[in-house]
Amino acid sequence: MNPKEILRCCDHTNLCVDMTLDDMKKLCDEGLEYHCASVCLPPRFVKSAKEYLSGALEICTVIGFPNGYNTTASKCFEAEDALKNGADEIDMVIPICDVKDKKYSDILEEINKIKETVGCHILKVIVETCKLTEAEKIKLCEIVSLSGADYIKTSTGFSNGGATVEDIELFSRHIFGNTKIKAAGGIKTLHDAEMLLKAGASRLGTSRIVALVKEEREAKL
Repeated sequence: MNPKEILRCCDHTNLCVDMTLDDMKKLCDEGLEYHCASVCLPPRFVKSAKEYLSGALEICTVIGFPNGYNTTASKCFEAEDALKNGADEIDMVIPICDVKDKKYSDILEEINKIKETVGCHILKVIVETCKLTEAEKIKLCEIVSLSGADYIKTSTGFSNGGATVEDIELFSRHIFGNTKIKAAGGIKTLHDAEMLLKAGASRLGTSRIVALVKEEREAKL
């Protein structure tokens, strides 16, 4: 795959706690310049990004982030607030505690309630694979596929592991319907990105790919 193909699949991301308005503008400028799928940024910056971009690029944000143990009601409020501020896509974190307690019907109910709030906007469900057993990953593929969500997403990038080719291949075997896969966390090279896409991901959450492509371009000058 060439870099342009990879970039078109990237949610160009900055979720750092010390992000500034200048960082937000840089993220948006890069997302536009490199034709990324979206920019993914904290909820606090959604309104500013919407005004800055004026609809030129999709805006993604996160809710229940990064731990997922917020109540369903608070996540629905976060999603509604993000949409009012101009978000186009929502990435939610499931409650891992409910996975460990096998409260699968509660997880499905929460995803569906948030999708009801989100409506026609894209909803991605972060399951934090590094905290899961293989059996739990397979069960969550079923739950997300049965829900109204659009994507199952590997990771927040804020835990002790990120996307792996093995997990994407596992997801690819067990999702069904119209469910897609977003790989996120620890994508450090263009080769990493390409392998994840070839394994079955259709979106990538990454803060590094734009910088790598920029470095390659500058090296050729």
